[in-house]
Amino acid sequence: MHAFILAGGFATRLWPLTEKRAKPLLPLAGIPLIEYLVRDIPEDVPVTISTNATFKEAFEDWAEGFGRSNVEILIEDVKSDDQKLGALGATAQWITDAQIDDDVLLLTGDNYCGFSFDAFLKAATPDTTLIAVHDIGDLEKAKAFGTVIVENAQRVSAFEEKPKSPKTTLVNTGCSLLPKSTLPFLVEYAKEHPDNVGGIFEELLHKGKQIECFRFTEPWFDIGSFDAYIEATKELVGGAVITEEGARFERSKHNGSVVIGSQSQVIDSDLTDVVIFENCVIEDCVLSNCVLDKGCKLKGIDLTGKMLREGTILT
Repeated sequence: MHAFILAGGFATRLWPLTEKRAKPLLPLAGIPLIEYLVRDIPEDVPVTISTNATFKEAFEDWAEGFGRSNVEILIEDVKSDDQKLGALGATAQWITDAQIDDDVLLLTGDNYCGFSFDAFLKAATPDTTLIAVHDIGDLEKAKAFGTVIVENAQRVSAFEEKPKSPKTTLVNTGCSLLPKSTLPFLVEYAKEHPDNVGGIFEELLHKGKQIECFRFTEPWFDIGSFDAYIEATKELVGGAVITEEGARFERSKHNGSVVIGSQSQVIDSDLTDVVIFENCVIEDCVLSNCVLDKGCKLKGIDLTGKMLREGTILT
């Protein structure tokens, strides 16, 4: 088996946080998002992370610090969305160039998956595609995702991509196990549909290939927006304050989830559901539902529902 993580997007919906940083490297409760994925993949499974040239050094630095010997950073030599191969195209090129002849654990790097990959892999049937699905419990929310129609509790019968009238609240979570017998179909399908990762599963059904689902109830988040990032932080942090190395939280109050990055200072302030990256100085402020990128300096400011660009100074 070989794990392949898609981490090459430019995440413009999360700008300015992702203007200079890959979304999978965003800190979530003080840990890079992609690290939650990689640390749960069995140690004997090699991991390839596909990203773009803009974030090459950042991923290589992270991988070196993470310290797992069988993690490879694969660079797609592009610096904008219009140059990209597409997620499925990048997967197909890797399969072809690396001559992959193993089952593939295919993951999207901007998802937080609360379930155990060990449990997921143990649920797999030989030579059968397995996808992880989550019940979000709301038909209105399901409109924003790819939904999964299931029969007999486990067997997948159909997919709907962002349906206007969803038939189910089960959604695909960006985690799948593709048997090596399906890889030629993926490579062929990607030639005409390089951007459509979800479409490969519909294609496999069309080709008569069986797909099963792994249902889980643990938390899952697609970190595609500011709201999703804050919601995921609340889930993982709860009502606590996380202070990273060298951080100070003095004469201040907090409500909900607060994360203070390394070497940042919060003095005489009131914070509610706030994420502060490294090397920030916050003094005499009231902040609610905010995310501050590194190096921000705020004094005497009230803010609600804002993302601040790196190095922002407000007094």
